[in-house]
Amino acid sequence: MALQLMKLHVLVSSVSTNLNPEVTSFFHITTVDTEGGATLTLDPADFFQDDGTEVTELPELATDNSYFNVYVNGVLQMSELSTYTPGAAGIGSLAINVPEDDTPILANSPIVLKVVNFNPSTDASVET
Repeated sequence: MALQLMKLHVLVSSVSTNLNPEVTSFFHITTVDTEGGATLTLDPADFFQDDGTEVTELPELATDNSYFNVYVNGVLQMSELSTYTPGAAGIGSLAINVPEDDTPILANSPIVLKVVNFNPSTDASVET
C-alpha cells in the first residue's frame, strides 16, 4: 500500500463566541486643584459607584483581556498619564500625572474611572 496522509475530517456546524464584558465605573469629585507637575492619587475609598455607595476595592485587570479609561471633566485622558493599581484601600489606587506645563485639574472636577474586564467564551458544535 502506498503512503498516505492520515487526518481527521471535522465539520464545525456552528460557532458562538461571547465577549462577556464586565464594566465597572467609579466616580470622584476633586476637592483641591492639582497643579502641573503634580500627581493626583485616588484611593478606592475616594470613589463612589454608580449607585452612590462607597468603593472598597478596585478590581483586578484580567491579563490580556481588560483595559481602563480615565476621564477628567468628561474628556478621555491619554493612557500614559494614569497608573492603575488594583486592590483595597491602602493598596489600590489611580494616579493621574498632570504634565509640568499643563493647566491644573481644578477643584470640583469630575474624575471617572471605567474598568472593563472580558471573560470570553466560545461554544462550537463539532461533527466528526
